[in-house]
Order: sequence, then C-alpha cells, then structure tokens
Amino acid sequence: MANRRYDVVLYGATGFVGQQTVQYFAQHTHPGQVHWAIAGRNRQKLEAVKSQLGIEVNVIVADSQDQRAIDEMVSQTRILVNIAGPFAVYGDGIVDACVRIQTHYVDITGETPWVKRLINRYHQQASSDGTRIIPCCGFDSVPSDLGTYLVVRYMQQELGVPCQAVKAYFQMVGGFNGGTLASGFNLYDSGQADQVRDPFLLNPPGDQSNEKIERNRDPERPHYDPDLNTWVSPFFMSPVNTRIVRRSCALFDQWQAPYGSDFTYQEYLKFNPPWAWLQAKGVTVGMALFSGMMQQTICRHLLQPLLPQPGSGPSQQAMNQGWFHCELLGFASDGRRVRGLIQDQGDPGNRATVKFLCESALCLALNWDELPGGQERGGVLTPATGLGDVLAKRLHNTGMTLEVSVV
Repeated sequence: MANRRYDVVLYGATGFVGQQTVQYFAQHTHPGQVHWAIAGRNRQKLEAVKSQLGIEVNVIVADSQDQRAIDEMVSQTRILVNIAGPFAVYGDGIVDACVRIQTHYVDITGETPWVKRLINRYHQQASSDGTRIIPCCGFDSVPSDLGTYLVVRYMQQELGVPCQAVKAYFQMVGGFNGGTLASGFNLYDSGQADQVRDPFLLNPPGDQSNEKIERNRDPERPHYDPDLNTWVSPFFMSPVNTRIVRRSCALFDQWQAPYGSDFTYQEYLKFNPPWAWLQAKGVTVGMALFSGMMQQTICRHLLQPLLPQPGSGPSQQAMNQGWFHCELLGFASDGRRVRGLIQDQGDPGNRATVKFLCESALCLALNWDELPGGQERGGVLTPATGLGDVLAKRLHNTGMTLEVSVV
C-alpha cells in the first residue's frame, strides 16, 4: 500500500456534498502532505469542479457500475472516501474492491441495512487483512458514537467505574441536501425500511434477550426528562446512530475493552422552555406523519418532487448559519454522572458532515500509527472503534468543541 500513487481519492466529487469535500481537502491539506485525487463518472463535471474551486488535482473517471474501472481507481490509493449515494445503489462494487485490494474506506452513509450487508459480506475478510472499512463518518454518526466513547472512557479512566448508560440530546439548525433524501427514499423503495427497526441490527450475531431488546427500543413519544428539567422527543436520526453506538459497544466487548455490563444508549431531541412541551409534541407528530407518508408508495411519489433533488441543498448562507449541539450524560454503576459535549458552527448535514468525513480520512492518511487497535485492526468498523481518540483530537484542532467532565 505504501507504493500507491495516492493517499486519498475522493469519489463522488461532483455532488453537493462532494464539492464541499473537495474544497475542504484543498483548504486543509498542505502541498506534499497528502497526495489526493478526485473521482466520479463524468470527466467534464470533475474538470468543472477543479475550475470552480481553482485547484490543480488529478482526475479519475470511474462509473460505479464499471467494476474494472472501480478496481483500477481503488488500486491507486491507500484510502477511498466515498460521497456517492445512495450507497445501497452505488456503493457495493466500491467496498468490494476496497476489501479485495486492501484499501481503507470511509463514507457518510446512514443506510443501516446496507451497512449490515457490508458486515455480513466483508467484516471477516477485512478484519483478517487489517483493512478498515468505516461507514457512517458524517453527522450520521460521529457525534453519537465518538461522544459516547469519550464519555465512557473518561468515566472508566478518571472515576475508575464502568458505564451503565449514556443518553444523548441533540439541538440543531440546518437543512437537508438532495442526496440524503434520495438515500431515504431508496430505503423505502427497496423494501428495507423494516430492518431499521431492529435495535441491534449492526451487532455481531448473538442471543439478544427479549428484555434487552425492549430496553433498547427506539423512543416513540415525547416526555419530560428530569435529568435535564425539560421536554425531549424522539430524534429522527436515532434509528441510525443508536445502531452504530451499539455496534461499537459490541466490538469493544469482543476486544476485552467493554463499556460496561448491560450498557444502554438512547438519544433524543432537546427543547428549551418555555415552549418545550409544545415543541416536543409537535415534532413527534410531524415525524409520525412524515414516516407514515414515506411508507405509502403513492405518497412517496407525490412527495419526492417537492423536496431537494440530488445535487442540490441549502444555500451557502444557510449552511454557514447552521449549528449543532450534542449533549451527553453518562451514568456510572455507582450513581455518578459524566457530561459530554460536542458542538460546532455550520449546518450539521453538510458543513459538519464534511468536516467529520474529511478528518476521518486524514486520520487514516496522517495518523496511521496512532489509530486504536494498532495496524492489525480491521473489519467493518465504526468511527469510535476505527478512529477513536485520534479523530477526537483532529476535530478539536479544527475548533470543534469536544468536552467531558464530571457533573
């Protein structure tokens, strides 16, 4: 791998998030530090991205349906960054090539049934080869997964006690891009939406008791949370993020670095007084209505043209004005609590996602010797198990807030 032409190839560079990813790499890597290229299926569009951003970078043309071209692209790089969704439609051949050719991989998918498919097909081989396949390195699901990891390890290392549970509370301002919505529509069109309801969808095979499954069911109703003294509601990203956190917990169990006995994780949307109750109720009803519409084929077909299409998204001003705030509460087995906080300025689904993705790739490119598990760790991993403290440090160095303290 050391003899490959590129350190990183950005695939899907002409899309809405892809162009932001190219811009981030251009602004945050020094000449000669990282050798990178951009890739996609249309040379003219790739050249237009170069011209628009005023950068000099090599171009690789590869259609996701042309396996020979994909193999040629993957064989040239140490790390493949995939931004071309829906990933269940366009990602299989890319990940397959990365596993066969032993190229590390990161993406921004939130399509958990597809991630389950990757685990079933490739985890054993990638683990044996030490190839890190790390999906969900965007806003799905870095704050949840990395935040939980930091809270748990702080509790274990500073307080000397195992963690019993973590709850995460999100607040944010931002918008959706067309690619994210296309992935959501494909989830329903392909008939895979029912799989999302399994709270342990991404866990290794095992006997999950009915009691454990019930304790980890997704919240369905708003409620008053006495730990925050305000109202919270179900979080629309919880069916993705909680599965990633539980996979991290299960993998750490296998590696004799457990979070804690019968560890549980849940997450919510948080609302501030005085209208917290009304907002929590309203958001819950809105989510239920949208979910109901998505389950009806005719409603999906009527709704889809009204929403942002692939290649489109919020304005630059809207993305700059966005923000997110992820507050975590960890509960120790002896009753003590630890508070975590991850927050940043910028639209979470675009600005934050791009930062999470790019810094994840740069962890693999520049901090390989520091990564958790040593060079032998591989498999279909999570941000916490594949990148851990290295990613936390890189994000902190970008100005993002990452804090952990005793309550």
